[in-house]
Amino acid sequence: MTIPESTPESTPEQLAEQREREIQMRRTMIGAGFGVVVILILLGVAIFFLLQPGTPTDRIRDVFIIVVALESLVIGVALIVLIVQLASLINLLQNEVRPILKATSDTVNNLRGTAEFLGENVVEPVVKLNGYLAGLSRMLELMGIKKK
Repeated sequence: MTIPESTPESTPEQLAEQREREIQMRRTMIGAGFGVVVILILLGVAIFFLLQPGTPTDRIRDVFIIVVALESLVIGVALIVLIVQLASLINLLQNEVRPILKATSDTVNNLRGTAEFLGENVVEPVVKLNGYLAGLSRMLELMGIKKK
């Protein structure tokens, strides 16, 4: 899990809320892990008792059918979580990233126009003036009026 970086606009309240969400997420993950461990232990105990001598094989078959059913249930829940996360990612891309990219593109186009304008109206005349002054300076130097 990555920790989101704080932005300069983040207030102490927002940072505290963000930390609280992170702590809540950790607690949820620990609880889910603990629940999985408990289910696995209970499943192991059930299998142990079913494997005692005198246990008919149809019971073992039934236990494995139940295990497969539980496994498919867990896979189904994981798929649902995956679909929800994918929907959240698509929403993020459409509503947050796309406008940022559009604004960035507009800014770059604006800067390109500004650079062209400055090049045509400021830099080009200054370069021409410097060229004329250099020529005049060289002419005066050749005529002996100006020393190096």
